Amino acid sequence: MTWPFRVGFGEDAHRLEAGRRLVLGGVEIGHAELGAVAHSDGDAVLHVVADALLSGLALGDIGAYFPDTAEQWRGMESRVIVERALALVQERGWVPVNVAVVVTLDRPKLGPLRAEIARSVAALLSLPEGDVGVSFKTSEGLAPLHVQTRATVLLARVDAAPGVGGE
Repeated sequence: MTWPFRVGFGEDAHRLEAGRRLVLGGVEIGHAELGAVAHSDGDAVLHVVADALLSGLALGDIGAYFPDTAEQWRGMESRVIVERALALVQERGWVPVNVAVVVTLDRPKLGPLRAEIARSVAALLSLPEGDVGVSFKTSEGLAPLHVQTRATVLLARVDAAPGVGGE
């Protein structure tokens, strides 16, 4: 028996350094003094959302689809990663129902950007903004030079969930 729901989980971390952009959930954090060191744009929120989508259906992780050893992916926007992960999920008859994201970052404080980040992620997944939860934590000074993110996603099988997936 295949259950009509699945839960996916993703986790990511990037070292931070001066002179780099910080992008989280598709939103550039313009007032950040430090940015992510990464092969792509380093959007740790979108990376975990994509990994959570993929893991919910046992489809691996973003490294399998976008290896950081491939020059063609250097500097790419992480939206592309989420779009591909979402397409793989939808091709198999599943859709995301809700997403919860936790960002651990000492500075800058992100509270004022919570709604914008949630809106951005929701738009990518075709979800209502209220179905994307975004929480912020600090490392309490233990890891001030990195950003860490975690996400869970609930997936529903379209044929088993009335009203899900635009029906």
